[in-house]
Amino acid sequence: MLVALSDTHGREDARLTDRLEEALRTADRIVHAGDFITGDVLDAFESRGPVYGVAGNNDTPAVCDRVPSDRIVGWEGLRIAVVHGHEHTETALSMFGRQSNADLVVVGHSHAPEFRPGVVPVLNPGSHADPRWNRPAYAELEWDDGERMARGRLLEPSGTVFERFVVEPRGRR
Repeated sequence: MLVALSDTHGREDARLTDRLEEALRTADRIVHAGDFITGDVLDAFESRGPVYGVAGNNDTPAVCDRVPSDRIVGWEGLRIAVVHGHEHTETALSMFGRQSNADLVVVGHSHAPEFRPGVVPVLNPGSHADPRWNRPAYAELEWDDGERMARGRLLEPSGTVFERFVVEPRGRR
């Protein structure tokens, strides 16, 4: 399973609760689209599993020195482009995804959880800890070997699923 998060905005810890904490313990990959804020928060995530994070516009130098501003993550049959998004319009995100030959773009910054289908779909997992007028959220993706696709869902940290989606490798679309 891959867990995608963003915008923790923590000072001392990862601000994890409920189902989300358990999901991180069992995840093959943890993708974080920025705004950890401090090195202590990044450390807290790294203590739970392999973290593929990027720097956000509020991250301290202690975080920015350890993670890139964007990255590509390979997982199962997918190529995932990750960026915080504070410097990207929707058009720029789409171009970033295509130029990265990605199957999915994971982005943060707005704190608004959503999945937008497209040539390269865009997933914003929202913020589990600082939702700012949105519901608290994160995303889980599970690879389906038989169908060769990822089945995804947006969830509240409690485990309540509020949206489901599918991500296929671009060669299949």
